[in-house]
Amino acid sequence: MADEVLMDVSSDADIVTARQKGRELAGRAGFSVTDLTLIATAISELARNIVLYAKHGAIAVSLAEHGHRRGIVIVAHDEGPGIPDVSQALQDGFSTSGGLGLGLRGTRRLMDEFDIVSEVGKGTTVTVKKWLR
Repeated sequence: MADEVLMDVSSDADIVTARQKGRELAGRAGFSVTDLTLIATAISELARNIVLYAKHGAIAVSLAEHGHRRGIVIVAHDEGPGIPDVSQALQDGFSTSGGLGLGLRGTRRLMDEFDIVSEVGKGTTVTVKKWLR
């Protein structure tokens, strides 16, 4: 398996595949079982948002090094409707889908680093990182 996997996401089956492949790559990097679960959950949430809001996008999962730190980077990208108010979307309990509003906010809590860039009418890119402890 390469040090990076890129997956198209447009269905529930793709969410499962992205989760599995991302977890496998993270396992090769040496993450604990607990961290593997957190990483897989983050991938699921990001992929679910793509399917729910953009209908189609991609997730890239790659190994990362920064100095002596090793970890994993997950980039979820779509060309969907974008998020009009990112700060509102990250508030507790906010949801446009009628769900619990845990997707982006929950992902931010699970990972060590979180960055989101979204433009209405152009799409959204979420980049998250988890570092080995």
